[in-house]
Amino acid sequence: MNTSISSDSNGYFTADRSADVVNARMGKAINPRLAALMRSVVEHLHTFAWDVGLTQEEWEVAIKFLTEVGQMSSPERQEFILLSDTLGLSMLVDSINNRRPIGATETTVFGPFHVEGAPILDMGANICLDGKGERCLFEGRVLDMDGSPVAGAYLDVWSDNADGYYDVQQPGIQPKWNNRGVFVTGADGKYSFCGIRPIPYPIPQDGPVGQMLTALGRNPYRPAHMHFMIKAPGFQKLITHTFFSGDPYLESDTVFGVKKSLVAAIEPADGQGTWRSTFDFVLAPLV
Repeated sequence: MNTSISSDSNGYFTADRSADVVNARMGKAINPRLAALMRSVVEHLHTFAWDVGLTQEEWEVAIKFLTEVGQMSSPERQEFILLSDTLGLSMLVDSINNRRPIGATETTVFGPFHVEGAPILDMGANICLDGKGERCLFEGRVLDMDGSPVAGAYLDVWSDNADGYYDVQQPGIQPKWNNRGVFVTGADGKYSFCGIRPIPYPIPQDGPVGQMLTALGRNPYRPAHMHFMIKAPGFQKLITHTFFSGDPYLESDTVFGVKKSLVAAIEPADGQGTWRSTFDFVLAPLV
């Protein structure tokens, strides 16, 4: 689609140059980045309407859907982020903005359930406070790109409980800081802590995004995962998950958060129902 208007054209709307007319209304002294973003948004929206032959009824359904997404959003629940997640946009933005050198651990989406201020615990401590679930030992190393251990790395970890809920989703039901903790590596770069074997869980289905997934024949589930946010002096912050081999939702994660390199082995650790998952994190240096 032509993105400029010739000197003899006027500002009257016509369907064949609709995006050009809209973009020509922008002022000259506006933020250049805003102008570039909005110009592209307008061009893509108008091209989309032409490509699919958008009907008036379909336009009305879309407006109603977006209105309901906004009405469902609150400080506790951001339905627009959920929409972005389920359309793969959140993962795309994360990937564009968090490119890592080959060999460094890949990032994935942050998720809405991180809480600042989790307690710093001794290595090997148990983060499961409600006594539910199958016990799992998480262990491994934090390394630099040369394979040397990284001392003083802070690993902020969190997961759902055995019912598939994070503690902030069940205040007064789960103990505060359930399945959360912060661990600091020593000179050997090793980490270890006990939690539970996380379980798959569905995203909220009681809103317009859940209805969209149903209409599209998509499952609402996230595969089981453990969240990690790792910070160390001289290295880029790493926000990622580890997933677990054999999970039925690895290739159909509803928010597209799984990367093959983040799938960790999980195996029985003893004959008493304890599991072990081992994963080494490789940090990228600050540039």
